[in-house]
Amino acid sequence: MIRLAIVVEGETEEVFVKLVLAEHLRAHGAEPRPILPHRRGGNISVARLAPAMAELFWNFDFVTSLVDFYGFKEKGNATSDALEQLINQAFGCRIGRYWDESRVFAHVQRHEFEALLFSDVSCFGVVIGNISGSTLADLRAVRDRFATPEDINDSQSTAPSKRIARLIRHYNKRVHGHDVAKETGLDIIRKECVRFNEWLTRLESLGG
Repeated sequence: MIRLAIVVEGETEEVFVKLVLAEHLRAHGAEPRPILPHRRGGNISVARLAPAMAELFWNFDFVTSLVDFYGFKEKGNATSDALEQLINQAFGCRIGRYWDESRVFAHVQRHEFEALLFSDVSCFGVVIGNISGSTLADLRAVRDRFATPEDINDSQSTAPSKRIARLIRHYNKRVHGHDVAKETGLDIIRKECVRFNEWLTRLESLGG
């Protein structure tokens, strides 16, 4: 069983790894361990993420990340792909000649974890309850305006989490986020979210 460290942004992603990804990846020969560098979560940047991953390099077989593009500090006009390259390069500079690119690869979720929850919005009603049919219809309307949930756009008012909070007043990311993802299931999330699927496919291959 290979040892896999996943540096996560917050408690929601930490629990998602433990309750959703872990069982799936164990079947592929990988034991994932979520690492939350800062208990308060958030405040992710290249300068903070690369050192956190570097510290794990020596004690794990593979190191990756699950952090949001939305809210990423000092990203400027960089894309999710560009940020991943910057993180990997900064990590490589820290490790020097010992760096093995096959063992360390950053993943920046576009645009944030909540995008995955739009894969099947009916699951909000199952997990949270007390959600009207019109609210679920509004959530579906958001999803239908984009090619994939990962395309739901990135701003203070239109990011996935902002849309959910506006439509479901009693939604709490820490309480409900991972449960909605678990109810949705990885198969549906992977089908809907191509970028996430590519990352998970790579994780599945680590165990050989």
